[in-house]
Amino acid sequence: MSEQQRVALVTGAAGGIGRAIVGGLLGQGLAVAAVDRTAQGLAELQKAAEERQQGARLLTIEADLAQDEAIPEIVAKARARFGTIDILVNNAGVGQATLRSDNRENPIKFWEVTPEQWKLFVAVHNNAPMALSRALVHDMMRQKWGRIVNVTTSLGTMIRDGSPTYGPSKAALEAFSAIMAKDLAGTGVTVNVLVPGGMTNTGMIPQEAGYERADMIQPEVMAAPLNWLVSDAAASVTGRRFLGVHWDPSLPPEQAAANAGAPVAWTDIATMPIEPPRRG
Repeated sequence: MSEQQRVALVTGAAGGIGRAIVGGLLGQGLAVAAVDRTAQGLAELQKAAEERQQGARLLTIEADLAQDEAIPEIVAKARARFGTIDILVNNAGVGQATLRSDNRENPIKFWEVTPEQWKLFVAVHNNAPMALSRALVHDMMRQKWGRIVNVTTSLGTMIRDGSPTYGPSKAALEAFSAIMAKDLAGTGVTVNVLVPGGMTNTGMIPQEAGYERADMIQPEVMAAPLNWLVSDAAASVTGRRFLGVHWDPSLPPEQAAANAGAPVAWTDIATMPIEPPRRG
């Protein structure tokens, strides 16, 4: 199967990082099913693709990942248009500013989080990636080729004060990524994590936060490492996390990956628990 025939499903596709990811994949000749809950954002994404003569390879799907029933609808629409989905990018995210616009100056405490707010972050960051991966991975395993890339967050953000919903749910996705990679070892399906590497110029950082947008990491840093991760060249790369900001596109991809990558989750410092020997 040539890479030009491959199909990617990208969630959170209309946001800053999502647009960069979709643009990069379309630029490599892939077809993309772009999922987002904002109709306007998806329309802008479609318009941009058409201006680049790439619109025929883009399917936009309006859906709310916080709703369980959205998952089978997304998969059905993507398969109806493209057939088998070869690549899944779990990028959708809910930012802390959703709960409090001035959260960086006035960090929310965990006891202020409502059950509904907690469930929203878990639904988007954990339930949806699990459900989409489970729905698509069997086709990937049958064809002995597949790519799952999960966008988590910087390890420091996972434990930042004021991040009692975003941090833990992204940490859970990071841990899940490590387990997925182990479960899929030897199948031809790889699982990796890709993050920008710090504060990124997206809608998750409100304008009123007062930061210079040009001083932030720009979403486009995600495109080059993602394009490599979903290529045949990265067939043996799994269970790794990559920081887009550390990816040097002027280097050969393997060297750029070595500079920007590390073991997924905390496997380089983790110790396994002490267990008694099994009987028999």
